[in-house]
Amino acid sequence: SGQRPAVTSDRFRLDMSPDETTRLRQLAAMARAQEIRGRSGKLRDVLLGVKTPRVDGNPIDTHDIDPESFQFELNDIDFRTELNPPQRDAVAFAMMADDVAIIHGPPGTGKTTTIAEIIAQSVERGERVLACAASNTAVDNLLERLVRLMPNVVRVGHPARVFESLQEHTLDALVESDPTSTVIKDLRRELDQILREANRPIRASGVRERKQRSELFNEAGRLRGMIRSQERSIVRAVIDRADVICTTTTIDEELLSDQSFDLVVVDESCQCTEPGMWQAILRADRLILAGDHCQLPPTVLSDDAAKIGMRDSLMQRLVHRYGERIYRRLTVQYRMNESIMRFSSDHFYDGTLIADASVKRHRLCDLPNVEENDFTTEPLLLIDTAGAGYEEELEPDGQSKLNHGEAKVILQLVKQLADMGVTGDQIAVIAPYAAQVRNLRMRLDLDGIEIDTVDGFQGREKEVVLITMTRSNPDGEIGFLSDQRRSNVALTRAKRKLIVVGDSATLCSHDFYSDLFGYFENAGAYHSVFTLEGH
Repeated sequence: SGQRPAVTSDRFRLDMSPDETTRLRQLAAMARAQEIRGRSGKLRDVLLGVKTPRVDGNPIDTHDIDPESFQFELNDIDFRTELNPPQRDAVAFAMMADDVAIIHGPPGTGKTTTIAEIIAQSVERGERVLACAASNTAVDNLLERLVRLMPNVVRVGHPARVFESLQEHTLDALVESDPTSTVIKDLRRELDQILREANRPIRASGVRERKQRSELFNEAGRLRGMIRSQERSIVRAVIDRADVICTTTTIDEELLSDQSFDLVVVDESCQCTEPGMWQAILRADRLILAGDHCQLPPTVLSDDAAKIGMRDSLMQRLVHRYGERIYRRLTVQYRMNESIMRFSSDHFYDGTLIADASVKRHRLCDLPNVEENDFTTEPLLLIDTAGAGYEEELEPDGQSKLNHGEAKVILQLVKQLADMGVTGDQIAVIAPYAAQVRNLRMRLDLDGIEIDTVDGFQGREKEVVLITMTRSNPDGEIGFLSDQRRSNVALTRAKRKLIVVGDSATLCSHDFYSDLFGYFENAGAYHSVFTLEGH
């Protein structure tokens, strides 16, 4: 009969299907990149290693930057924000780059502040800028700095994904507040009135009424067309007036159409896969990449994709190819007590990081209402669970790991912190495995405490951070903990106290973790779990 059969089942299955929009946009951008000519083609060749990047007109592999030219550029900049010398050098270097420059920002070194200054200086000399990042949070963090420095900044993207405090800078809000939008409001009121009239009941024999209804619907269609045209006109005007457009690297091509930019900045670029960069790159005359290749790489779920290099970001590849000639590293950090900073500085940043005087010696006991004792004055603590039998487990019906013994130690330490006056919102617990995060969230009920994976805590900081390494097994297997960059992220989130709980018998078969345990031991911060009360 062609009719759909009646649904009689009381059970249904819902299959998740990935949103293909991002992938299709990336494929289209890479296809364009293969064929493009002109300035974009030259920049493509630079990024792929066919041509050499230039700074101040000279190829970076044959000439150093002329010190006099660099000093002239530095002296000629009227800085909008108070920057330290490495940040100022990074700004000057970026302004002199003809093709691409990299800002390497280790944890807590003010990378976002530096990028915002570069963008402000570029706008000052008459350039239009596209500011991107892989995540909405990273875009908003940059936007927050930019709106303090300049008026004409527009945040493109769904308003629901933008910080509430920044809503007034979204495209939707700016279109709504545009003076000409009153015309659209009048047209909408007229449209609503016409539709109400058109939807009134009519008599079965009302030929004239049906004709009038048809005319009303035609008029409604005409008004809808006028509204859409007027909205597009306002959107275009708002975008054209903007000095800086802020968006994720998944760019709405229809919205920005064929617009190009004097400068494109990609923050947190080490978390972008290379295909995810090309939409932005193809709009650039010059390119600034900012991030830290010693922290988390791009998220790639496919092992096959990882094997062919998808976990290697464009920034990482350029740093490995050209070294210090293509980047400037920020070296003064404003987050960590020096003792917390030093291990990562030595292992990942050639020992170059310097703790600013404002944080160099700060301690938990310096916070209001926190007791002063050995626990709150010392910035480091490592609890070694070797020999305690706290072996990892596989989460039921899952593939993630958890460790009930380490969770018990974390609970005890968090209670100790709370008893000494540290509040929940000053504490974070980080676990490399989602199952351990879920395990701890069920057992910890301190108001304000944050418990998350390493990936979830990228870019964040807390006064005190507790890390449960989770892995404990007789075979010395540590899974993705072997990617030291993940541990670097976890170890650099704490401001005043860092506590690590882990099994040396499992972890120390790997040189990095052997060095980590040795660092804590040399600092007098190593303790066996058996020294804790109740163990």
